[in-house]
Amino acid sequence: MEELSSKDFQEKYAAEDEAVLLDVRTPEEVEEGYIPEAQNINILAAGSFMEEIQQLDKSKSYYVYCRSGGRSSQTCQIMDQMGFTKTYNLIGGITEWDGPVINS
Repeated sequence: MEELSSKDFQEKYAAEDEAVLLDVRTPEEVEEGYIPEAQNINILAAGSFMEEIQQLDKSKSYYVYCRSGGRSSQTCQIMDQMGFTKTYNLIGGITEWDGPVINS
């Protein structure tokens, strides 16, 4: 796992064609606004969370965020233990994000 500032997160994600953007917040949090192209996998939905993570392609890069950076860091650690080699955590989560956000 690599910890990235909002600026570095945006630049690295934009530079990769097959990178995946993961939002690990709850559906209620996602309704408050999310980063465009983000796929939501709720880390608090314990059973389905692990199933969904296991179905992801381990060869891709994953850019992960939550509200403040804690749950996304935890997700990156879980993914790393499962054999993912390119996980990136957004330091400070969406609260520190200065890029575009879609409000539902």
